[in-house]
Amino acid sequence: MKIKSIEPIAISLPMLKPLIMATETVSSADNMLVRIEADNGTVGWGEAASAPGMTGETLESLVTAVRFLEPMLRGRDPADIDGALTAMDRRMYGNGGAKAAIEIALFDLVGRATGKPVYALLGDKVRNRMPLLGVIGGGDFDGDLKDAEKKKAAGFVAYKIKVGIDTAAKNAERSRAICQILGSGMLISADANQGFSTEQAIEYVRSIKGAGVDFLEQPVMADDLGEMAKVAAVDAAIAIGADEGIHSLADIQSHHDSKAARGVSLKAIKLGGIKAVTEAGRLCGRLGMHVNISCKTGESSVACAAALHVASVIPNIDWGLTLTHTALGDDVTAHPIVTARGHVEGLDRPGLGVDVDEDRVRRHRVEIAARKVA
Repeated sequence: MKIKSIEPIAISLPMLKPLIMATETVSSADNMLVRIEADNGTVGWGEAASAPGMTGETLESLVTAVRFLEPMLRGRDPADIDGALTAMDRRMYGNGGAKAAIEIALFDLVGRATGKPVYALLGDKVRNRMPLLGVIGGGDFDGDLKDAEKKKAAGFVAYKIKVGIDTAAKNAERSRAICQILGSGMLISADANQGFSTEQAIEYVRSIKGAGVDFLEQPVMADDLGEMAKVAAVDAAIAIGADEGIHSLADIQSHHDSKAARGVSLKAIKLGGIKAVTEAGRLCGRLGMHVNISCKTGESSVACAAALHVASVIPNIDWGLTLTHTALGDDVTAHPIVTARGHVEGLDRPGLGVDVDEDRVRRHRVEIAARKVA
């Protein structure tokens, strides 16, 4: 079996409602699908989100990168995923999202060809039912309280409150009110998306003391571990997590060693694929660090399935699993990943375990002008 073709497909998916974060407001999800077809007709799908503030990649650059990498991957054995990753790194620096989408599609294709679910290609399954991290971030105080009530009634046991949008005091007030609604026994986090200064982050941590927030994700700029460590030292009861600052195993180690974070959010687009996310999860297990497996806002059931397979095999996901397809107004599959009572179960069908509806893909496709790269 050989790779016959690799096609990048730019899509824009509608959100049910805008998600307001410190660095952006997501009203529609601009993602890239990758469709890989083998010479025997087997097809695999991958996906990556445009995330210029996190990976430096736009929808245009994702598509251009895949087109640049496609010629040197065509004709290869799709089962040699390690070889493909090495070849891509030699051909092009960075562009982790584009490489992740290709790698996920290869895993899907190989899984379908061999009759194995993707998790079985990554390791042994250690869990099947997983808690989802319910995101609360509409930017409206009363709306967020209603959303918290709704998610609690729906059975969620883990939450992420988007902060860093306003003053530290107003963020703390909203966080305390949400925590009061959610009550005890829940995993509650806050995510600033680098939106605080160090002083604001420290003020926020002090203001939510005792409210019930378990960890604060990426309070300050991702590349400033010294300032992250200052925030982390304020209150031992509130752990600090890193997200935008984690792009490699070395980043995880350095955050651990500098006491800048006690846990991390792992995304395929940041690390360059799900194999790297799996390795990162195992490193966190050895270091005793907390883990959240996450998709970028607005990724479809394709990327979410990939994250779900990783979450099935790594040592711990004690900071939950963030699947974002539930925030979409439409998916690229007619049967999106099923969630119930704030939880999701692992997928056991061959490949990713989701079937892309190519009619839906065409409906949401956007044209990206071809660019020649070197």
